[in-house]
Order: sequence, then structure tokens, then C-alpha cells
Amino acid sequence: MIRVALDLPILPERNMSDPVPAEIKLRKASRVLEVSFADGSRFQLPFEYLRVHSPSAEVKGHGPGQEVLVLGKESVGVRAVEPVGQYAVKLVFDDGHDTGLYTWKYLYELGREREANWSKYLARKAAAGK
Repeated sequence: MIRVALDLPILPERNMSDPVPAEIKLRKASRVLEVSFADGSRFQLPFEYLRVHSPSAEVKGHGPGQEVLVLGKESVGVRAVEPVGQYAVKLVFDDGHDTGLYTWKYLYELGREREANWSKYLARKAAAGK
């Protein structure tokens, strides 16, 4: 397990409704990113889930309806978690993908909506015959 240091003071310009991260643990053996927030929420986000829901343009496209169905990421790993300023982390996946910035708000949403997001992904995958 690798812990990512978070040195994030509350800035005056920070939107107080945004989630405040407390800790991130990269669990390579179980292939999970564990993210804890100051409100007590804690989410375990599988690497595959994070990869297929990357906030990058490669996955999200450049506008509504341009999302790309990412397949074949069942065994993807995360090599590194790199802090980006005080608002996000960049995940470096072992398939070479490293362009998505996972904001704290997006990680919180991914955790909170994990079941629904995963169900939608599996339905899209099935509809594509995969």
C-alpha cells in the first residue's frame, strides 16, 4: 500500500461545498484506490472503474454524447498517484493512460455513484456485445 501525502490547506477561494480529501491509499495488491474525505466518507475505487470513467477527453470526449466505451481494462493497474495543485490527482495507469485529472469533487462523485455508474457501464458493454 502506498499513501499519498495531502498537504491541502483550506484556501479562501475554495468552495466550501466541495469535498475535502483527507487521505488517499493506493492498494496495488487489491487493485483499489481508497479515498477518504473530511466528512467521514471513504470510497474504495477499483482501478478498472477509475480507468473506464477517466475524466480525460480520450474517454469523456469533448462534449455530451462523445463519450467513448473503454473496454479490456479488467487487469489495468495504477503505477502512481500524482498530486496536481490542491484540487486533483493524476493517476498513471500501466496501460500508458495518464491524461485525466481526477478532482476531489469527481473522486467523491465516483465513490458516491459507483454502483449506478458501474451498472450503466456494464449495460453499455453488453449493448456493444462485449
